Amino acid sequence: MAGTVLGILGSPLPEGNTKKLLEQALKGAADTGCSTGTIHVSTLDYQPCMEMMFCKDHDTCIMEDDMQQAYVKIRDADSIIMATPVMTMGIPGGLKSFMDRCQVFYMAKYVRKKPLVTPEKRQVRRGLFICIAGMNIPEVFTGARLTTKAFFDIIDCPYKDELLISDMDTIRNITTRHDLLDAAYERGRAIG
Repeated sequence: MAGTVLGILGSPLPEGNTKKLLEQALKGAADTGCSTGTIHVSTLDYQPCMEMMFCKDHDTCIMEDDMQQAYVKIRDADSIIMATPVMTMGIPGGLKSFMDRCQVFYMAKYVRKKPLVTPEKRQVRRGLFICIAGMNIPEVFTGARLTTKAFFDIIDCPYKDELLISDMDTIRNITTRHDLLDAAYERGRAIG
């Protein structure tokens, strides 16, 4: 039976280059028979993590907002594709707040020793990171990559592959680069 691949779009631009790459990756996963879905972080109504350890004794965050639905989607996905641009050498603020709100997975896994993701599910989960950067400079992806690896670890979805595209200030429109769209599609097929 085919699994479920969840896309997490971290770009504040709802129709930008990052979304186009994520759509190609999800199409690749869908073409393997997987069902797909997307969380558009910029459209969610949620507050930043309060870091008050409220989720220490609960299976979910006590803050009632759109994150409650996101937790279920993250927990149930067989694989996850995170797609984001680099902003100020790291993850955009909205996406970082979203990731921080996944503290419920951290508390379940490391504090209560009762992970939200089952051992069977952990065996099949894989994470794909798609990231673009405007500049073509060394280390432009370092911060975003480290943050995403930590996030994937917390949600029990091992970081397996990446597609990192720099120099978007020169490329400007990803649809002119079929090689990069094809690379996203192939990585999506592999994760599916």
